[in-house]
Amino acid sequence: MELFSAQGYQDTSIEQICKHAYVGTKSFYEVFTGKEAVYLALLDRIVMDVTGRLTSALDALDDDQDEREAARALVRHFADAFVDDVRVARVTFGEGRAVTPLAEAHRRTNRRWAASFVETVWQRLGIVAGPHGHAVAMGLIGGLFDIIADWLVGTGTAQPADRGSLQDGLDRFYTVVSSGLGES
Repeated sequence: MELFSAQGYQDTSIEQICKHAYVGTKSFYEVFTGKEAVYLALLDRIVMDVTGRLTSALDALDDDQDEREAARALVRHFADAFVDDVRVARVTFGEGRAVTPLAEAHRRTNRRWAASFVETVWQRLGIVAGPHGHAVAMGLIGGLFDIIADWLVGTGTAQPADRGSLQDGLDRFYTVVSSGLGES
């Protein structure tokens, strides 16, 4: 996390990873096939963490909670997953993303999962997404991810003002997208 976040995927070597982790190169290759495998394992760990956070937040929603407030709470949990430790956002959305064909395929799989999660949330909240619900959910996820990526460009560290601005932007984007769900 530290190396990919600070240096990016391309500028991080296996030797640096081994030195940083206090393991020998031979031991490294007993577990991983190469740098790409480490990067994908890191992405998987991030996805598991974000999934756990969002699932817990969804489970904690009050059944009679207003849809807008419920969605706002979930969007905030989503944002928190990436800004609580800005390194997570840098690895996921920064220079390191889509650095190899396999990493791009991994990223697409993660986006499809996130869109399915959004559709599950909409069902739970009684929102009718219509026949194009999956396409709208994919667009929503892509937009949310790009808003975070854009936020990263101008931030060296996660500062409270930056965090609030990011969360407000994510909230506004979700509101605009979700307000058009019933439109033809």
